[in-house]
Amino acid sequence: MKPARRQSLLAALAVLTLGMAGVESLAQTPQPWGSVVVYQPLVRDAGVNSAQWQQIWAQTRAHGFSTVLVQWTAYGDERFGAESNPAGSPSTTPSWLWQALQQAQRQGLDLVVGLAADPHYFQLVQRPGWQASFSDDWLSLQRQSLAQQQRLQPLLQRLGLAVKGWYLPAELSDRLFGDRGRRESTLTQLVDLAARLDRPLHVSAYSTGQLTPAANASWLLQLQQAGLVVWWQDGQGTAELPALVRQAYATALPCPVGVIREAFRELSTPPAPFVAVPAVPQPPLPCHPNAVFALQYLPWAGALRPSPPASGAGS
Repeated sequence: MKPARRQSLLAALAVLTLGMAGVESLAQTPQPWGSVVVYQPLVRDAGVNSAQWQQIWAQTRAHGFSTVLVQWTAYGDERFGAESNPAGSPSTTPSWLWQALQQAQRQGLDLVVGLAADPHYFQLVQRPGWQASFSDDWLSLQRQSLAQQQRLQPLLQRLGLAVKGWYLPAELSDRLFGDRGRRESTLTQLVDLAARLDRPLHVSAYSTGQLTPAANASWLLQLQQAGLVVWWQDGQGTAELPALVRQAYATALPCPVGVIREAFRELSTPPAPFVAVPAVPQPPLPCHPNAVFALQYLPWAGALRPSPPASGAGS
């Protein structure tokens, strides 16, 4: 569930035809989708109108999904979950995101709400000496999310939105957590954060080959047994690892660990701007909770794929 990177208009136009072909292929392929769909809020989604959201959520429900996992409600300085206050007026109006999620709830979809994401999180390993400061950096990320959850509580109550869980938008890459001691200290911090929340804490992880499949499975099961709701991203869209290696990681996973299947195909190569098109996700894995990333790539959510896409941070 990588955060949206800056996309140039030329790059977006270059992949438009490929994107439409991907949507058609996805629409024509019968899919046992799963129970959870991940929605990644972007600034441009403010332009999706109420009727379009109603159609998106109705189709999401009709395709068998029961839960929407919102990846974040804050991304750096961008507060997607904030209420808007007209100048000089004491009244508050729910932001476009909360109005959309109210519609999702009316369609019978449960909500897992993401908290605060730090845009610089994925660049941690590129900073010299990051290991020495990682514990403090990681603790700061969790504090940001806890503060966001506390900000959201009165708003959710006022809007009558029921939250089934919270999601920490800081993915557990084995690039960061290849060290056993770092995994153990992180587990302690996550358990402490979960204890401060009123609903289960969801976390996600992805593999880059730094841990063996068995070690990865053991780590994720340990998190699950500590009371967290754990998701593993299958890496199909980014294809950072060969298919046989990804399969080995998936096969090693214990049943309680959920699997997020990526419904996109990345066309760009880091550190270039992220460019992807819709693609058919892998079939659901037996015995695992199953999710799909992301809503914007699914055939009935074309309103979340504007043409041409806006450019800029979070677009």
